[in-house]
Amino acid sequence: MNVTRYFRKRPCALLMAGVLSATGVGAAEETEKLADDETMLVTAEQLLKQQPGVSTITAEDIEKSPPVNDLSDIIRKMPGVNLTGNGASGSRGNNRQIDIRGMGPENTLILIDGVPVSSRNSVRYSWRGERDSRGDTNWVPPEMVERIEVIRGPAAARYGSGAAGGVVNIITKRPTNDWHGSLSLFTNQPEDSKEGDTRRANFSLSGPLAGEALTMRLYGNLNRTDADAWDINTAENGSYAAGREGVRNKDINGVLSWKINPEQILDFSYGYSRQGNIYAGDTQNSNGNNSANGLVESLVGSETNRLYRQSYGLAHNGIWDWGLSKLTFNYEKTNNTRLQEGSGGSVEGMINSDTFATSRLESYRGSAEVNFPLDWLRDQTVTLGAEWNHDKLNDPASMQAANQAGVNIGGVSGNAADRSSKNSATLSSLYFEDNIAATDSTEVIPGIRFDYHNSFGANWSPSLNLSQGLGDFFTLKAGIARAFKAPNLYQSTEGYLLSTRGNGCPKDVTTGSCYLLGSDDLEPEISVNKELGLEFAHDGYAAGITWFRNDYKNKIVAGRERVGIASNGYNILRWENAGKAVVEGLEGNLTLPVIADTLEWRSNATYMLKSEDKETGNPLSIIPKYTINSQLEWQITQDFSGNINWTMYGRQKPREFSESRLEVNNLSQREIGAYSVLGLNFNYDVTKNLRANAGVSNLLDKRLYRENSGASTYNEPGRAWYAGLTYAF
Repeated sequence: MNVTRYFRKRPCALLMAGVLSATGVGAAEETEKLADDETMLVTAEQLLKQQPGVSTITAEDIEKSPPVNDLSDIIRKMPGVNLTGNGASGSRGNNRQIDIRGMGPENTLILIDGVPVSSRNSVRYSWRGERDSRGDTNWVPPEMVERIEVIRGPAAARYGSGAAGGVVNIITKRPTNDWHGSLSLFTNQPEDSKEGDTRRANFSLSGPLAGEALTMRLYGNLNRTDADAWDINTAENGSYAAGREGVRNKDINGVLSWKINPEQILDFSYGYSRQGNIYAGDTQNSNGNNSANGLVESLVGSETNRLYRQSYGLAHNGIWDWGLSKLTFNYEKTNNTRLQEGSGGSVEGMINSDTFATSRLESYRGSAEVNFPLDWLRDQTVTLGAEWNHDKLNDPASMQAANQAGVNIGGVSGNAADRSSKNSATLSSLYFEDNIAATDSTEVIPGIRFDYHNSFGANWSPSLNLSQGLGDFFTLKAGIARAFKAPNLYQSTEGYLLSTRGNGCPKDVTTGSCYLLGSDDLEPEISVNKELGLEFAHDGYAAGITWFRNDYKNKIVAGRERVGIASNGYNILRWENAGKAVVEGLEGNLTLPVIADTLEWRSNATYMLKSEDKETGNPLSIIPKYTINSQLEWQITQDFSGNINWTMYGRQKPREFSESRLEVNNLSQREIGAYSVLGLNFNYDVTKNLRANAGVSNLLDKRLYRENSGASTYNEPGRAWYAGLTYAF
């Protein structure tokens, strides 16, 4: 069989193969010349539209509405997506990360060119599940992104552990066959001098080194966003909660692509990034006035933590008579260097030393995948794949921070020197998917994934996605999948020790102080994700509504019941699998071409019907009851365009049920009321090679100010003006 002709006849099959094979270098959008001089075009965006719960952000979208610093600024405007803290407690409220369908940031898997990014896992995991982390969406400068795929619900289960909420795949620009380059400058200036401003500069260079056989792409980036003033929240409500932390980025990234022949491509990639913070005074559990000897206050404006990330990649993409193949190997190393922090009680997460310590996380990834057509009963495209992931963590500052010398804690030594600072995990996986063209209007995609964790055993993740055409304009899409998340390397380290003298103990442990230990006797978290949607598309008009529900069980939480007594009389708790939870909601979208090729109106909305832990009644994460994103795009002239964008957030209620003794009478009663943010963006092609953009965010200057630690609040910055220039050749 001529595989090229088959794929041209069945484009959906090819597109399925293409996107699922995008696991290494983002080659899915390359146009490759085949030996018989036919052309095969694989676009992930087209394919992903065949599955429910998927959105794509293009490079053009980013140019028209550039994010200030972090790509999460634009990802948050997709259906089902919000920003929230790492846990539902409200601590670290301004460290907001991608949260898909209310499952929390820890259930959102971030990929760069199809490869999982794990740097945030080098950051200490706290008693209530927070990490002092910005997440992993800020490793690629916006100007270097080709597209971003946001995959929600059952379609995301294909990606394995950590994708129960969804997947964000950031795909960078590929090497080109002709020499091209760019230089970009960007600045964002808030009107309020207490809010941090941003400056960004980056360059790219791409072209052939030896004809079309050997090409390269290189980019570099410098980016700085200043911290908010130390007292930005004080003037409004008397709070001493910190404002938004600043960040510095330095990035260099290169790809060398060798086209062995028209059907075989070998890519070598290397990236180095440094992210440092600009401290604003955040302390997780209490305000800076409680710090020992005024240390926290003295550090405001300084760099107190920094991440060094290195990544190496090797990928082979092949086109064969029988189908497509991809083979990848990747290595990622993160050094997380930060001032040491307390590990017990109210000072947990508070800087308590002027000495830096480093945790080291190494991640090894290998994957192999083949896609081939199968002409049996119906036209099919089969995907078979295997993955191997090995993570190694060494964090002496966290694992050995709580020194309880001479205490026996359920067989674990309280002496810090006796507890190992190291842990590792290996996850091996096999997966199968079959894209079946059951009829001319019906696509059925059954799949199954098998994962084996060296400490926690086997896990099966079956899935079924369906796309059914209903006439010429309507499509019914449905999916169901079992997703999972393996315990992280802090939860599963038996000697990882946190402590509290009483207030931090679970409310059901009514007397005494408590220790919390890691546990090697945990089960993976499980979520059964369901989705049903109806879409309409005709002549530029598009609309859709999707219902989703995730039934969540075995969520890993800090122990709520005592499992022993330490030799000094403290209660012993361990990380444990808790009860069940449910997340349910609706997503909708609407696109109206008001004037063909000139004026287009695009909107999406998310409404949360339910988000609760069935035991406590608390939400899994603090997100709005509803979110509406709307954008009107106007191509004013051939060279001049603009858009007005509006986002409305529904009310955000705090947790209502206490989980610790301290919270019994001290839970925040603050509810964030509904509010909206309006922005304007303009783009002008000054010349063929020079593009300018400018705009204003939060035009109506709606602001929120964070309350004391524990409140489910954050800082929403006020009106700010931005401008950017890009010279490209």
